[in-house]
Formats: sequence, structure tokens, C-alpha cells
Amino acid sequence: MTVTPLGIPRRLLEFTIDGEPVRTPEGSTILDACRAAGKDVPTLCEGDTLRPKNACRVCVVEVEGSRTLVPACSRKAEPGMEVRTDTERARHSRKIVLELLASSVDLSTTPQVAGWIKEYEAKPDRFGPDAARLNEEPKVDNDLYVRDYDKCILCYKCVDACGDQWQNSFAISVAGRGFDARIAVEHDAPLTDSACVYCGNCIEVCPTGALSFKSEFDMRAADTWDESAQTETTTVCAYCGVGCNLTLHVQDNEIVKVTSPHDNPVTHGNLCIKGRFGYQHVQNRD
Repeated sequence: MTVTPLGIPRRLLEFTIDGEPVRTPEGSTILDACRAAGKDVPTLCEGDTLRPKNACRVCVVEVEGSRTLVPACSRKAEPGMEVRTDTERARHSRKIVLELLASSVDLSTTPQVAGWIKEYEAKPDRFGPDAARLNEEPKVDNDLYVRDYDKCILCYKCVDACGDQWQNSFAISVAGRGFDARIAVEHDAPLTDSACVYCGNCIEVCPTGALSFKSEFDMRAADTWDESAQTETTTVCAYCGVGCNLTLHVQDNEIVKVTSPHDNPVTHGNLCIKGRFGYQHVQNRD
């Protein structure tokens, strides 16, 4: 039996969101409270298994008394705070951020972003064809996953997952500055020559598809990837006795990728190379 520590009960804080009174546990962020209250606040860089990075700025809201807009993903809730999520100022800021991102990065595989661009009436094309883009071919240097930095928004979630927050491999980091900043391994070498252990935990947290399973990449290229036709089944990894939960994504009776539930007390969404990529033995492959 898995024992989940509950800790000391946290007291509830009272404040308002869009004029409505809310109560949230002490230590919660504004974004936590907004989600609990059913408020739709968009975010890209926030991850439920990582510490907030404040990178994308899509989740900004207005807080009474604050000179600037604040990122809801990292600002802690305070008693008596007055938060407004849907003001003209907040919407305009989100619109500009979405335009800047969509004009410089390929967001075609980013969940929900097309709806946000429509909702906020963002017009990425207004920056013209000269908007800075990497225009770089995907890096396909191994059989497990692909790095497509044309889709990278530099949210640093992969760096954190590979670093001190989870895997402690430190295989990837940010190289360069300004427009030259990019995610890279040591000396920008091929992944196979790096310290990468192929756990795939960076893929798990990537919000845009810049990191993806090789199987998904190939199926998208062949126009056969169809998430609506996929089923998800959660099971237990059989490779060792840790008890990691696996969620098998199956399309046309074939496993196309493996993830792990983020709320699982054993894995918190993380897996090793065998758990995430070692599923070929359960299906027939040429």
C-alpha cells in the first residue's frame, strides 16, 4: 500500500477574484485559486510538477495595488487580495504575448493556443515575414525522441526537469543570449554524445511539442497522428518493483507513446527510459 503524507492542514485564505469571494489554502498561487473557481486563465510555461518559471507571461492578471501585471502562476494568494483576470489591460497583454510567440515560433502542435489566439483576437501576421524565427530542421539523432526547436518558446521546463527538480542529469541547458538563446546539450553536440539518459521527462513537460516521441513525430509527418482516435489506459510498469504508473496511448491497436499521471505519488509524471520507451515487446513490429 502506498502511503501519501498529507502534512499539516493549511488554513484557508479569503480574497476576491473578479469581484467574487474565494477561499484557497495558504501557499496556493493565484492560478491555483483561479482554476478552483473555474476561471479560464491561459498559461504555457506553468507545470503542475515544477516550480514556476515566469517565462511565458500569458497568465498575467491585475492585482489591486500592484503597479504592474503579475504572473498568476507564481504570485502567492494573500488575504484580502483583489484579483481581476479579464480586464482590458490583462487581455491586451496576453494578446501581445501570443502575437510575439506565434510570429516567431511554430505553435501548430501547442494545445489550446489556437483557441486563445482567436479569443484574444491576436494577429501574429502583423509583424510581417521578417519576424525572427530559427527556421531550423528538427534534430533527429536517435530512435526515441525528436527535438524541434522551431517550436521552442524557451520556457525552461525541460531544463528544470532534467536538472535539480527531477532527473539531476543536467544534460540540457540554455545556450546563447537574446535572439541567439536556445536549448542545447553540452557544446551543442548530438544528443547521443551528451549526458542524456533518455528518461523522456523533458518530453513530459514540454508545452509546445518542441520535444516529442519519435513515434509521434513520424506519424505526424505521415499525417496519421489522430489523438481523437487514441485511447488511454493506465497500468503499472513491470520492469522493476518501484511501481510506476504508465498511461499507454493506443491508436489502431498499437502503443504510440507512454506518459505517466502527474498526480501519482510514486512518479509525479516522471519515468525512466524503460518505462517510457520500452514498450515494443508488447506489440508486433517489423
